[in-house]
Amino acid sequence: MRTFAAMVLAGLCQSVFGAVCATDDRGDQVCLEQPAQRIAALSPGATELVYASGAGEKVVAVVAYSDYPPAARKVASVGSHTRLDLERLIALQPDLVIGWVTGNPQAQLAALDDMGIPVFYIEPRSFEGVSSTIERLATLAGTEASGFAEADRFREGMKELAAAYQNAEPVPVFYQVWDEPLMTVNDEHLIGKVITLCGGNNVFGNLERLVPRISDESVLAANPEAILAGGMGEENRQWLERWAAFPQMAATRKDNLYFVPPSLIQRPTPRLLEGSRLFCEKLDQARSRRRAGEPGKP
Repeated sequence: MRTFAAMVLAGLCQSVFGAVCATDDRGDQVCLEQPAQRIAALSPGATELVYASGAGEKVVAVVAYSDYPPAARKVASVGSHTRLDLERLIALQPDLVIGWVTGNPQAQLAALDDMGIPVFYIEPRSFEGVSSTIERLATLAGTEASGFAEADRFREGMKELAAAYQNAEPVPVFYQVWDEPLMTVNDEHLIGKVITLCGGNNVFGNLERLVPRISDESVLAANPEAILAGGMGEENRQWLERWAAFPQMAATRKDNLYFVPPSLIQRPTPRLLEGSRLFCEKLDQARSRRRAGEPGKP
């Protein structure tokens, strides 16, 4: 419970100074004198989350691959999430920048902060974190009504999905997040949490790094019953072709090689609900084939 002094201080921040405040994912409180009117989103996921918060019309800058919703494609690009065109960004006069904790160049974001441009850092690591991020962005943008409604829609949808699969038969799963070098996720990663939610058993879940590099040999040794992968594009199944060359592996033998559009599962946005539903459906197919005792068609 907050102390009386803390409650008074919070009230002063909101009322005396007319500010809107929210705490970012680095633990820093960001306060604006008024709701943001010109927002720069510095990752594709940040762009989606700002739009989900109801503040899409206030977005004046995005980065490469910010392709959803379609309206975001018409917004000025200021480079990539790893290399920003600061001159172009500053010229667009944002009054709020949405940064990515581990994905954006820290020196460039620090430069923005030094110039007095507020930077709000995000990096959702849980389902609740996605909802919380939408709510905090809505608070800073003054779009609470639509933002909080969207956050609740996602929150309730994920709860319903978790309830539906809480007693599902475990399926050993390998999720491929990248091709060269070959990479996966551990159980602490948001995708790892999707695997668990759907009743999957992440065969690399105990590795220390969030996104560890692995080898073909380690995948063969783990012998997953299902392999799910994204790819270089929303309809590119090429990453799964390498595993078709290993008929001794359970996933290949049972034809449990599944493609999931990467933007539905690899971005911490409300579309993760759609991606999770698809992920769970693929594992249900693997369970059906296990019970039938024969391979089927994806």
